[in-house]
Amino acid sequence: MIKQLTSGSATILAFSLSGKLHDADYQHFTPAIEAAVKAHGKIRVLAQFLDFHGWDLHALWDDTKFATRSCRDIERIAMVGETTWEKWMAKVCKPFTLSTIRYFDATKIDDAWAWLRGT
Repeated sequence: MIKQLTSGSATILAFSLSGKLHDADYQHFTPAIEAAVKAHGKIRVLAQFLDFHGWDLHALWDDTKFATRSCRDIERIAMVGETTWEKWMAKVCKPFTLSTIRYFDATKIDDAWAWLRGT
């Protein structure tokens, strides 16, 4: 499930990702990103992984298409996670995007927000 979180900024979008992601999740997530980009240009994103179990095959394809289309529109991505494989996932994503990606442990979420805000 992808749930949009309140960020307090029109140019920072925040999402909680939990369980296993499906195509339907991307039908809500992608338009939110596209609308913010259309309204404000480059944006920043916080992705908070909570009890995350990955993607089904269709959602993995959706994620790949999204990353390809949005790689120039997202300036920074803060990935906040609970597990070693989520930290590894942040490293694997770096070569496939023009966005600056940083991983933060769940206990450092305030640092992730500060980095996105540029402080």
